[in-house]
Amino acid sequence: MFLHQPVPAAPAAAITADPGLDAARSRRTERGVIAVVGAVQFVNILDFMMVMPLGPDFARDLHVPTSTLGLIGGSYTAAAAVAGLVGLLFLDRFGRRAALVVAMAGLSIGTVMGAFATDLHTLMAARILAGLFGGPATSIALAIVTDVVPAERRGRAMGAVMGAFSAASVLGLPLGLELARLSSWRSPFFVVAGLGVVVTLLARVLLPRLDGHLQAGRPPAFTAARLRALLVRVEVQQAWLLVATTNFSSFLFVPNLSALLQQNLGYPRADLGTLYLVGGGVSFFTMRLAGRVVDRFGSARLVAVSTLTVATVIACAGILQTTAIPAVLLFTLFMVFQSGRNVSQTTLTSRVPRADERAGYQSLQSAVQHGAAAAGAISSSALLTDTGAHLEGMATLSGVAIAVGLLGIPLAFALESRLRHRDM
Repeated sequence: MFLHQPVPAAPAAAITADPGLDAARSRRTERGVIAVVGAVQFVNILDFMMVMPLGPDFARDLHVPTSTLGLIGGSYTAAAAVAGLVGLLFLDRFGRRAALVVAMAGLSIGTVMGAFATDLHTLMAARILAGLFGGPATSIALAIVTDVVPAERRGRAMGAVMGAFSAASVLGLPLGLELARLSSWRSPFFVVAGLGVVVTLLARVLLPRLDGHLQAGRPPAFTAARLRALLVRVEVQQAWLLVATTNFSSFLFVPNLSALLQQNLGYPRADLGTLYLVGGGVSFFTMRLAGRVVDRFGSARLVAVSTLTVATVIACAGILQTTAIPAVLLFTLFMVFQSGRNVSQTTLTSRVPRADERAGYQSLQSAVQHGAAAAGAISSSALLTDTGAHLEGMATLSGVAIAVGLLGIPLAFALESRLRHRDM
């Protein structure tokens, strides 16, 4: 599949900055746009992440086994993958701001519907609706950062935007878990939907038009010919294989982490919010450092270090299931290096598309990312059995997650080398 030669790259200026965004060339405008995009990502990530640690709570209330929790995460990511494929057809043909506002509004509606779920099927339906809009919201957000921020500063910008992952962990998840413990698992859905409405309004008011990619007229529709031209480029194939392996690996393990901690490792539910507070707090500060490391040393090295550390944590928690190492230490290491891998991988793959295909490319990459995540989450349900007191099958699941995740290391080095030679 790597035999074809890539389409010649666009000139450097077309890759590093959108020529139609004069105002966005200034650092001040960059910072403003990054702040709004970061808020979008905060809500989007919190909406997605909160479902996983809340899983045992709504499993009890809705009378579903915890071994099926992967289906909840999988329904969101599968819908986001479909939305990514559909978004390929039109996202680059509209202004970024307008597309982002629509995506965030739809995400808010899907989230509030989750609060009214009465069983597994209605909750899955609500998460499917949220995924149909949440997936494109991420694609558009990353396209905005790529449009506005030149390549030499993009690692730092991606680190700042993806700091939303840590912020969601530090602020959102502990508060959501406590809110669910004190009232109901439905309450966090209402709160996150409300935040989504606020951020949607902020994006509409504060973001510039962000339509410089349309200055020369609307880009042509993503026809079958354009899609084929994209898919035969070796750097695209490498990027999407990297994204697929890391996301499949992560989502075999992540949707079941809360149940593993509580059922197999005996971690108390009352302390779960504190665990996310500590792990997210540390990763919040290391996220920006990760962006600086990428700008200085390249993405592939950080992918390698992060992947090896995450694999070690999964082995300790999922295979050995040891309680000799404090859960807070294992969880914090997992959060820090999972976040570092996300920053380095996202920065690396953002260099692949040309200016006029960024949103379409990100939409397709979102489909690959979410499709792989859905496959991982749904596969985890097939590998696990809930005995009531214990979650069986975690050792096998963790071994598969480690093996697949390690494939990302050579893929990252190969992609970085190819892009370096392409852009010379």
